Amino acid sequence: MLDTSTNRPELPPEIARRRTFAIISHPDAGKTTLTEKFLLYGGAIQMAGQVRAKGEARRTRSDFMQMEKDRGISVSASAMSFDFGNFRFNLVDTPGHSDFSEDTYRTLTAVDAAVMVIDGAKGVESQTQKLFEVCRLRDLPILTFCNKMDRESRDTFDIIDEIQENLAIDVTPASWPIGMGREFLGCYDMLNDRLELMDRADRNVIAETIQIDGLDDPRLADHVPAHLLEKLQEEVEMAKELLPQLDPQAVLEGHMTPIWFGSAINSFGVKELMDGIGSYGPEPQVQTAQPREIAPEEKKVSGFVFKVQANMDPKHRDRVAFVRMASGHFKRGMKLTHVRTKKPMAISNPVLFLASDRELADEAWAGDIIGIPNHGQLRIGDTLTEGEALRVSGIPSFAPELLQGIRAGDPLKAKHLEKALMQFAEEGAAKVFKPMIGSGFIVGVVGQLQFEVLASRIEMEYGLPVRFEQSQFTSARWVNGERQAVEKFADMNKQHISYDHDGDVVFLTRLQWDIDRVARDYPDVTLTATKEMMV
Repeated sequence: MLDTSTNRPELPPEIARRRTFAIISHPDAGKTTLTEKFLLYGGAIQMAGQVRAKGEARRTRSDFMQMEKDRGISVSASAMSFDFGNFRFNLVDTPGHSDFSEDTYRTLTAVDAAVMVIDGAKGVESQTQKLFEVCRLRDLPILTFCNKMDRESRDTFDIIDEIQENLAIDVTPASWPIGMGREFLGCYDMLNDRLELMDRADRNVIAETIQIDGLDDPRLADHVPAHLLEKLQEEVEMAKELLPQLDPQAVLEGHMTPIWFGSAINSFGVKELMDGIGSYGPEPQVQTAQPREIAPEEKKVSGFVFKVQANMDPKHRDRVAFVRMASGHFKRGMKLTHVRTKKPMAISNPVLFLASDRELADEAWAGDIIGIPNHGQLRIGDTLTEGEALRVSGIPSFAPELLQGIRAGDPLKAKHLEKALMQFAEEGAAKVFKPMIGSGFIVGVVGQLQFEVLASRIEMEYGLPVRFEQSQFTSARWVNGERQAVEKFADMNKQHISYDHDGDVVFLTRLQWDIDRVARDYPDVTLTATKEMMV
């Protein structure tokens, strides 16, 4: 692997073999299917289940919520660890649906690279573009997989042009498709001069590889029909002239993306992509934190919570904090300091995830993602260290775009509802605001579908039917400023003020005019649409 900086020491071998990445895409580009195949190749599962497979036996392994199984979409980011060759992959599958983009934004703070999946027929879609912008803000290296080549898809040059233009990143082909749709035979591997042929008969079979010596090798004619061979030779020649060569350093800096073509459902092109992640993906990187950065090779253990998932196991009211290890070699049973509360925590039963299965993690290294079961002590943005007061920064919380009131079907269960809502707020599934005047709660989310998910989860997990009601407010802003100024502001605007689950003051607005009025009349407070998730 390339050394990205001149003066950093070499990473210990165990850390250097880690590759921690997220898969991002527009809904339906085939992200969950690709995740399944990764697990299949990593030897983690014997048989990949398609997202809408019949019967319980072959449900996808990475979607564990009842709603995900019913609808065939992923709504919460799940993490999985498995070995592939000499590498240890930590893969985070993110929701593609834009209503859950906040979960995805936070997940991207915990990975070192992203695999962008695009649909060969549709090219770059809106959600892909949004997620790409977040990767760009963090200079994340990106590897691209163009999926569904076994269906009618667009011209290869068109797809590459569109990525270059829309996303302003150099694209270099790592493989080149032979035919498309029904004629799709496989790919020519441009990095290794190999022919990869797809087996349509069995979707779980690894593609056949034929070693050839360049495009003039006469053996090509034995496997590829003449008209496709001629087109392939012509296109690869053009691609070599027109498109940049693969520059591993430019990939690590986030300026160039290699693109592989394939069909995830037919297990084709997946192994080449995984080899690419091993060869060109980054090792665990330095983590931004206050008051100093955390380097992965440091001896002392540190990590941060980027996601909290409640009730993963419906039989136990458990909450699992997903922790990205930022440095050191963690061993089960270690005592770590919870920086926000300054209290020591003995981590006695950390887990590693394999989709919905989990196993006890005896050890973890920088770059790994482990789950720590807890009863509400850990929140998104919390940092765990061996004593030093470090706080990982840059985990955002966004102002919700939709606000609704919530009522329990049974008024006597208002207390239960409060407990459920607080749990979802800490998980980051929704914002929960307690108005200063009046009773009840206001729930804020990014997309309409989140209300349905919340209602179904509160009913399934707490046995509480709830209903959402229209709210007079349309947006929320956090109030920042000197304490006295904020208190004075809150007193003067009681009907607009509420508190979030951290106790921070929030200004609920009906119109943009309200926000402009505050800027004009209260120069010593500021309203913000995001807040950093830390103490």
